[in-house]
Parts: sequence; structure tokens; C-alpha cells
Amino acid sequence: MSNADPEVLARAGLTHIIEPNDQTGAALVQVSGAVEAYRIIHDHTGPAPAHEQQQVAELLDAHGASRASLRLDAGLERWRPRAALADPESDLKLMSTLGGGIIHPGDGNWPQGFEALGLAAPLALWYRGTGNLAILRDPARLAAIVGSRDATEYGRTVTAELVHGLRARGICIVSGGAYGIDAQAHQAALAEDPPARTRPGEPLLPATIAVMAGGLNRFYPVGNDDLLKSVHRQGLLIAEVAPGATPTRWRFLQRNRLIAALCAATVVAEARWRSGALSTARHAAEMGREVGAIPGSVFSANSAGCHRLIREGAAILVTDAAEALELLKLPDPAPADVQAQQASNDREEPRDYDGLAIQDLLLLDALPVRSPRTADQLAALAGLGMGAILGGLSRLSTRGLAERSGTGWIRRFPNGREPQRGAPEPR
Repeated sequence: MSNADPEVLARAGLTHIIEPNDQTGAALVQVSGAVEAYRIIHDHTGPAPAHEQQQVAELLDAHGASRASLRLDAGLERWRPRAALADPESDLKLMSTLGGGIIHPGDGNWPQGFEALGLAAPLALWYRGTGNLAILRDPARLAAIVGSRDATEYGRTVTAELVHGLRARGICIVSGGAYGIDAQAHQAALAEDPPARTRPGEPLLPATIAVMAGGLNRFYPVGNDDLLKSVHRQGLLIAEVAPGATPTRWRFLQRNRLIAALCAATVVAEARWRSGALSTARHAAEMGREVGAIPGSVFSANSAGCHRLIREGAAILVTDAAEALELLKLPDPAPADVQAQQASNDREEPRDYDGLAIQDLLLLDALPVRSPRTADQLAALAGLGMGAILGGLSRLSTRGLAERSGTGWIRRFPNGREPQRGAPEPR
């Protein structure tokens, strides 16, 4: 490991030292490079070099950050106690033993979507699993499905249905590995057979990616241990923190920005009013990504967050996989089950009153089936003026919905289907 690439070693060490989304650290790396930034933090004991201080301050100012609260010396003060504990060579060896490793912005598999994060982009990305890392470069093949930890049966069901349709198109499902909707999304993705349709020469995509808030040397939460082991066998686990890092509240919140940045679209399957899943949706919206939300019962607190996103215009209403595919800008391929549903819809006969204006509908309802009514009687029943009655009768007659009978008018049925015997006749 002593022969490891200095850039890899430096970034591995920095993920142990610098917290996720610490923009001062990101600015230092951008100004000095990862190797020099690690040296300044790890080897120096005094103030940062004046040149780096000035450039970091200018870069932070350019990104709207506060120079006073994020100055470089303040960053060094909080990083250096951890620097003595960083052992990037051991971390790299451990992850290699566990079937993983690390990628960084110079790597060919670095996620394209991270460009939208700017200074909030991770310094490196640890991974573990058998999935092909090349998928990280293609946001359009990645869909995030997130939601509440206390998922209802409804939420789990709609999540499974959504995943089924997306996996049929070869879409990799991204979520956070937590309980509830996250777990259901991963589980449903793992349950699907590999997609039958792949591009020529394209490697089989991982079924799912779990973006973790802690180090990948252990699976967390413990209750999802078996699930995350399955993700390891059939997909990928990724994290921006080094092995051994604890999944703290801050790291959970920051993990959400990575989920949003990786994917072309994020769908919130079920969420309470203040669910953490909403932060993922808002990160996605801020980066210009597509956001969808699945509606639920107006009486369900577990759907209040989804309804909130839709009402505020922050998300598009999504009811099935075809609509989720629209968010990814992919055409609906109509797999077998969708084709069957579409065929069923196509077989449904159009109603003879489809497309009628409101006044003509009122008149149609007033027409009797057997006993003719005069124009005056129809006007009284429909609540319309005589001009609307006469014009409407002409239009309905043209469509075969009305017919003159003696001095009055009766209803006609172009498809030959009259109301069943005993059914109420229009008054």
C-alpha cells in the first residue's frame, strides 16, 4: 500500500479528516490540490500559508460563503485533531479486503452528477460491492426512490410496483439503505430478474445502489444487515466517509445530497410533513434534477410530505413507472404488463357523451328515453335558455344522441345500448 497513488492516499486521508460538505475543506483541495491540502493539515502545526488562506477566502466568497465563519484557520483547528488518527493506507487495505475501494474526481468512473454540487461535492467516494462502477457516470440510468422510515403497507406496495417497472427498463435504483421505503426500494430491485434489454456490449447494471451515511466496513442499520449484504452481492454500497466513520445525524442529512446528485430523477414514494426524504427532493430540485412524488390518502400523515411537494410545485405527481420514466427523459417501452394494461384501456368503449360542452351535457341529461319532451319542457328541466336548447338539440341530433318524435324530443344511443331495465330514466 506504500506504493499507492499519492492522490488516492491523500483523498482517502481527507475523507477521514474532513466532514461531508465542509466547503472550507473543498476550497482548500481545489486551491492546493488534494496532496498539498493533506500535507498542510497533517504535517503543519501553525497557521496555514498566507497564499492558501487568501485563495481559499476568495473562493468561498465567490460561492457566497462567509469568510468569517469558514476561514481556513478555523478549518485547520477542527481538522488537525483527526489528522493524527488518519491512516489512509490501512483504510484502503481494509476496503480492498472487503471487495471495495475508492474513486475520486480524476477517476473515469467519477459520477457526472457531482458536478452540480460545486464545493459541496465529496472529496472521494468509497465503494463496496460487485456492481459495475461505470453506472455512476450515467445519471439517466439511475433513479432515486426515497421515503419515510415508518412506511405503510400502501407505501411499500407502490414502491415495489414502481421499482418493478423501472428495473424492466434496466434502471438502477438508488436509495439510502435505511428502514421503510429505502429498504423496500432496495429489496424490490434485488427481487427483479436482470433486464432482458441491454445495449450491445453494455455490462449488466447493478440492481441497486445504497448510499450510506457511515463507513462501509460495517452494515448499518443493523436491522438491515441481511438486505445490505444482498446489495453488496448484487449492487453497490457507496459512502463519502472513510471506513470506521459513525453514521451521525449530520452525515445522514448530507448523504441525501449525494443521492440527489447521482440520479437524473428522484421520486418520493411516501413521506411525512417533515420527513428527511424531503431534503433529498429539495437537493434534487436545487440542482435542476427532476422530482416526482407519489400521492396517497389525504387522511394519511405518511403522505403529507408528498402532497406538500406537489402542492408547492416542487414535484410532479407520479402514479406509475411510466410516469417515472418520463422524469428520466426515457420513452415508456411498454413491457408486457404495461402493454396488457394499455390494451385493456384501448378496448374500453368511448362514452357517447365524451367531448360534449357543459350545456349540451345538461340538455342530454334532460332528454327522456321514451316519452318525448318539448323544447319548453327541456329548457325548464335543464335550466337553459331557449337559444341554448335549440342549438344543443341540433348538435346532439348531428351526433345521433337526440331525435325529434312528434312535437318533442327523445334520447338516442348510437352504440345501441339503452339504460338497463329498472335504471332511473332522466327526468
